[in-house]
Amino acid sequence: MPYEDVTDWRELLKLIIQEPEIRKRIDNEIGKQAVNIKRWINGKAEPRVQNLKQLLNVLPEYREQIIELLGDDYADAFYTDSVDATRDIPAMFIASVLSARAKTHKEIRYWSLCRLIIEQALGQLDPDRLGMAITVVRCMKTEKHPYIRSLRESAAFGTSPWPGNLDQNAMFLGAESLAGLCVSSCREVQNNDIRGNSSLLPAHQVDFELSAAAAPILLSGKCAGCMLVSSTQPNFFLSQYRLAFIRNYANMLALAFEPHDFYESSDIRLEVMPLHTVQRAYFSDFHRRILEIAAETNQTAQEAELKVWEALEETLLEVQRQKQAMLA
Repeated sequence: MPYEDVTDWRELLKLIIQEPEIRKRIDNEIGKQAVNIKRWINGKAEPRVQNLKQLLNVLPEYREQIIELLGDDYADAFYTDSVDATRDIPAMFIASVLSARAKTHKEIRYWSLCRLIIEQALGQLDPDRLGMAITVVRCMKTEKHPYIRSLRESAAFGTSPWPGNLDQNAMFLGAESLAGLCVSSCREVQNNDIRGNSSLLPAHQVDFELSAAAAPILLSGKCAGCMLVSSTQPNFFLSQYRLAFIRNYANMLALAFEPHDFYESSDIRLEVMPLHTVQRAYFSDFHRRILEIAAETNQTAQEAELKVWEALEETLLEVQRQKQAMLA
């Protein structure tokens, strides 16, 4: 990290804001309150805890260093945050996941483990409840096609402004998305400012999302999907500790999948899916169609739901192909 030898938080802040990109970031996110920073640096004012927290949310890459230099005067205010931000995943939690993996019935194991892991991840990654959504994105396998052509959002939970349970909002993602890039390349990816989309990374922005990161869910080099994390804060995933958490939780999510849910990279050939704003109309009767198929075929609700997903995938891929043909 730059400025490692600096021993005074005011001096560190003075050096940080001299960087044009960071100064612009502070002005954009804090606005008029940015004027107070110069007064802090000059010793003319002492920052309030809430204002400091706001600044640290804008400067996640310097969070730990600034908190350490602030010293005992602010230790109590930042104790919970700093502990949550730097500690490993608790050993007791890992034990509880392994126990659930061993004891939970196969029919509900996926959902139980996903919920258990995501809720723990939300608590560690978003201790201040700034706003975060975590989604398990699965490879969409169908009987009719040998390759993975799309991904589907699966178990998902969030903190305000997102609802606690986001399963009802699940839709498709493809090559146009950050999750698609993650799964296709089998590597971690981040987009720290989706608004401008100047990073050349794919962006499939949803409501409230300003930055996002994704880590693949792997087993023996094969991929089942990814863990997609969305934040209301820009530049939220600049910090290496957050990326390490996401990587570790994605590895834990692999326990929720069966071996046959993982695919070789050569079997993953994602196509472009329509934007969520287009997809919503096609999902309006999603649950009714599940009930109809289950009643007509005597299939379980889980089997009927998969049939609906398969039909929707085919429909939406054709919608996108027609759009691309019109633009050609």
